[in-house]
Amino acid sequence: MPSSRPTTLEQVMKGVNQTSSVSEFILLGLSSRPEDQKPLFALFLIMYVVTVVGNFLIILAIRSDLQLQTPMYFFLTILSFIDVCYTTTIVPKMLVNFLSERKSISYAGCMTQMYFFLAFANTESYLLAAMAIDRYVAICDPFHYITIMSPRRCVLLLIFSCSISHLHSLLLVLLINRLLFCDSNVIHHFLCDINPLLKLSCSSTFVNETVINTEGLITLVTPFICVIISYLRILVAVLKIPSAAGKHKAFSTCGSHLTMVTLFYGSIIYVYFRPLSSYTIKDRVATVIYTVLSSMLNPFIYSLRNKDMKRGLRKLMGRRPS
Repeated sequence: MPSSRPTTLEQVMKGVNQTSSVSEFILLGLSSRPEDQKPLFALFLIMYVVTVVGNFLIILAIRSDLQLQTPMYFFLTILSFIDVCYTTTIVPKMLVNFLSERKSISYAGCMTQMYFFLAFANTESYLLAAMAIDRYVAICDPFHYITIMSPRRCVLLLIFSCSISHLHSLLLVLLINRLLFCDSNVIHHFLCDINPLLKLSCSSTFVNETVINTEGLITLVTPFICVIISYLRILVAVLKIPSAAGKHKAFSTCGSHLTMVTLFYGSIIYVYFRPLSSYTIKDRVATVIYTVLSSMLNPFIYSLRNKDMKRGLRKLMGRRPS
């Protein structure tokens, strides 16, 4: 009676060959219905153009107005630039796939997109924390604000934010790269993200999930805790202000930032702070909120509720004809 061992070995080798031959993934996107593709293309093209133009206007307005050369607007400039990079990592490929029958992305392209997507997302998270600290110092210790939030410290905060984010992203991508993909190469998402790829893998994801639930959790939660602590201390300080006008002025300086924090962290918590098995279409919609929508709304949130930014934008528009 022939042994079944060679057959088993052949099956194993076949599986290895399949994984090594996965040269691309298929991104299903937000909808698989053909009639939805052109409307979605038009919608995301408009959102992308608004995002790029709006954020660059914020950057130009801040750079051209000497009165906006403060730590708060330094971080806002970087945030606007990160938002442009963030959406550029995702949306152009989405637009191509909306008009393409084969919605593919190469393996290398998928890993590259995921690296920059995670890096920019985490950088934005740490920048929001830095901006919360800036608001805390401005409201709770205004006499030492210039000393504490010196240009050198602002640059150090930026370097730390970028460094920790890129190292975190590199670690997660390297761990994804060691996984095997043998059953399917269809990603149920519009971008290469961690959870869809973990669900797609046919090898053990224990190490990946352990790192995500430890290092990843610390990396994500740390800036969020900084934001919460900063705003709790701001709230305590503002409640001690005797006049209603003083309280309103203090809260108005935080309103725009608090709106962005709620939008960004609310959708991230919904997507990533749940079991991997519960990943559904709703997570794709939530991902749109903290990737594309928040980046598009950033210029409106910071300009419509900010007198200094309104003045800077009017000044920029006034200069343009001359």
